Amino acid sequence: MSKNKLTQEQTDELLKILKIRFDENMNRHENLHWDDILKKLEENPDKLRALYEMENKLNILII
Repeated sequence: MSKNKLTQEQTDELLKILKIRFDENMNRHENLHWDDILKKLEENPDKLRALYEMENKLNILII
């Protein structure tokens, strides 16, 4: 497996977190739909990896 490729478990967990945040903040993006965002993320694994890294760094800072 490539060092930069997320495992399916990592991908699923990140997408779950992002979906929750998306739904909780609908007022910030009234004209966007989760399915469109999800498609773009799935088409751009490098961006998904970057979000995963940011999420991990955020968790480290919170702890």
